[in-house]
Amino acid sequence: MRRAWKALRGFGLAGGLMAAVWALAVLTPGLRDHAAACAFLRTPQTYEADVRRTTYFAAMDAAAVDAIFPGDPTFGLPAIEVGGRANRVAGPKQMPPSLLRSIGWIESNLTMATQSVPFQSTGPALVSFDCGHGIMQITTGMTVPLGNNNQPTASQSNIATHYVYNIARGAAMLAEKWNQAPELRPVAGTDTNSSAAIIENWYFAVWAYNGFTGPGANISNHPMDPVFSNPREAWRCDGSQSRARFPYQEIVWGCLQSPPTTSGQRLWAPVAVTRPNLSLPQFFQPLSVANFEFPYLRMDIPTPQPAHTDPAPNVPGDFRARALGAPVPAETGPPVSLRLDGGATASRATVTVTNSGTGILVWSAVPSANWIIVEPPAGVSLGADVACNASVGCARTSTITISVNPVLLPQAMAQGSVTIAGSNAAGAPVVVPISVQADFDTGASGTSRAY
Repeated sequence: MRRAWKALRGFGLAGGLMAAVWALAVLTPGLRDHAAACAFLRTPQTYEADVRRTTYFAAMDAAAVDAIFPGDPTFGLPAIEVGGRANRVAGPKQMPPSLLRSIGWIESNLTMATQSVPFQSTGPALVSFDCGHGIMQITTGMTVPLGNNNQPTASQSNIATHYVYNIARGAAMLAEKWNQAPELRPVAGTDTNSSAAIIENWYFAVWAYNGFTGPGANISNHPMDPVFSNPREAWRCDGSQSRARFPYQEIVWGCLQSPPTTSGQRLWAPVAVTRPNLSLPQFFQPLSVANFEFPYLRMDIPTPQPAHTDPAPNVPGDFRARALGAPVPAETGPPVSLRLDGGATASRATVTVTNSGTGILVWSAVPSANWIIVEPPAGVSLGADVACNASVGCARTSTITISVNPVLLPQAMAQGSVTIAGSNAAGAPVVVPISVQADFDTGASGTSRAY
């Protein structure tokens, strides 16, 4: 199946008026928020794991039981609330992992990178038009707030480039959607104490993951919106149906029941799940369009029957240590000296980032001034334990290209730097000095020009 999202590419900088306009609009401090919505002006690099997605499924099992980042406010799983409107209490930090599989497939075809990147390799990260990043298409927090000097934060770099962080954040966000009931969302499972172990009780949380929208919205997820036919068939998850004809939560349910295939094999075993039967009054009455009014007090529903649960995932005790590894960053390359009168070779330089440890190193490269261009702005370097298929072009090291936007040079000779830091590794950042010379003789006495 073709991937659902199109990645945004970094822009190459050409000379002339268009370069000046683009540079002033996008790279000038203070104007960024008006010109670019996403945290990264250029596409970061990421790692794409195995085609069978076993690497991603293991992370989803662990994230579903809070076995990766317990207690972390961004990546840890919050306690899942259970009970009715009057007796809502904190329950276990656990959710059905099958939901993460199906959501991940629908959001990105379970991929971290763009379609051009082979499996077990590295390349441009998947970024949608609305700043959705990676497998779980994380949008919340991937625009603002940004970090120091209007640069992406470590969390944003980790989400955009490392599958474990991306999946963990997606699980945490789904849990947050669940916990919005009853204050901001309806309750599902009024007859089962809203047990989070029951897949059917996640109906409203899954709906909200894509947007708790209804009639009149650009994309409605309300099951009784007149734009959808009623009754309607189940989503088959085989590419033969239009997504526009189904609410998001029914698409998730459909992929649970009819898993996608790769090379003729299903990616996971079918998971039984029951949709609300809209011909029954206990569902069509609360889910009527008339009740779709904040804070949705009249939309609570019982558990659709028969109800289903996932088997408890088997998460090895050392999963976190193996999945995250112990990255050790290193940078190779001398101080960078650029000249703009020597052609392409003299006007750009490269720096190599290596990982002498294990796991996936996430790094970021932050320029000290807006005339310094780094490509990519963040990426990954692979430890020796990470599967890297050299036959498809996988490289364990990363290369950062440093060049100059001449339109923004403060003077003909300028000094700056690029700071390279590991977002998920200990150790002091490396500062690469940058010098540029743009003042040179043009052949006419007493004149010079800067490119």
